[in-house]
Amino acid sequence: MLRWIDIIKNAKYSNPEPARRVEKSEEGWRQQLTPLQYQVTRQKDTEPPYRNAYCRSYDPGVYACVCCGSILFNSTEKYHAISGWPSFTQPASRGAIKYTFDNSHNMSRIEVMCNICDCHLGHVFNDGPEPAGLRYCINSASIVLVELE
Repeated sequence: MLRWIDIIKNAKYSNPEPARRVEKSEEGWRQQLTPLQYQVTRQKDTEPPYRNAYCRSYDPGVYACVCCGSILFNSTEKYHAISGWPSFTQPASRGAIKYTFDNSHNMSRIEVMCNICDCHLGHVFNDGPEPAGLRYCINSASIVLVELE
């Protein structure tokens, strides 16, 4: 289980080494993604709160990166945070997420990205439920639900 101190250490010193890398040109990403997905995942934008695909969805499955298909979150870790975006308590694996400090918009936050393709997902905060106290606030445009059979 990841804790806030683990997130800070990853952002400050070193993220887990990814099992593989997926890299494309900007034109390659534009061809693969919808305009909203491109704007969120490659240009680090944020989709509107509450009016997104997974904010109120609690279907079973796993959430994968919309860019490279890597598994990022399990639906069992999703909870209703009343933030306007899907929220998770833990990533699917320790190496699924890449962390970096983000001081944009006059805020100090920790950005979360796919560790395989650097897709912008959202941010992680230390105001989530116990036991770890983490809240991964994720853009629906950067993930896709893969339902389990």
